[in-house]
Amino acid sequence: MATRLVQVSIKAYDKSAVGRFWADALGWEVTNDDAAETNVEPPGLTYPDPRAVYIDVLTVPEPKTVKNRVHLDLATTSAQHQSELVARLQTLGATPVDLGQREVPWTVLADPEGNEFCVLEPRDVYRDTGPVAAVVVDCTDPAEMARFWGEAMDWTVQSVTDTQAALRSPAGGPYLEFIRTPDAKSGLNRIHLDLRPYPGDNHAAEANRLRTLGATDLDIGQGNVPWTVFSDPEGNEFCLLTPL
Repeated sequence: MATRLVQVSIKAYDKSAVGRFWADALGWEVTNDDAAETNVEPPGLTYPDPRAVYIDVLTVPEPKTVKNRVHLDLATTSAQHQSELVARLQTLGATPVDLGQREVPWTVLADPEGNEFCVLEPRDVYRDTGPVAAVVVDCTDPAEMARFWGEAMDWTVQSVTDTQAALRSPAGGPYLEFIRTPDAKSGLNRIHLDLRPYPGDNHAAEANRLRTLGATDLDIGQGNVPWTVFSDPEGNEFCLLTPL
């Protein structure tokens, strides 16, 4: 048995506006915008496709108050592309953010509700990821996070050091990266990961397997829902959705 990372879920006060921003930013499409969620998907692919991590925007009443522990890194192909992308994103409503990054080759921006993301300088490792280079998670122990997530999913661990770890689907697409940071987790994450078992797999059995790996059940007021809410070994919330 195994799961796969199918989407990132973003909490938003105005989910429709945030969904439209990310669709325009990535050149994707808003495929659904109802009372429950706004779905943003790449054109030409059928969900869930292992070559992409989709975006699901959910409504919450609380505003963003702290730096996110999960963010997206966007890929570029040249210095000109990076400059043009940063300018275009700002016309869509992105704003520059100073997180103390000082002089770095990437640009830190925030979406219209303050969710931080990075527009990276061209890097060979991300040349074939699509517009999203990586989903990045702050952590204190990259090796332990690589151990847990590498066993939780069928993604392959690409690298592990004292400061970072990277995983990627065998089918390609963006990376999942864990970066060591000194910041402590505070409250519920504004952005979380959603995993999904494969068709024919047993949801309850997969949930039990994740528990043996170190996942912890969470009650965040979700009530009676078909998915299971967990936290990983560093307390980051994630959902195990039903097989599809």
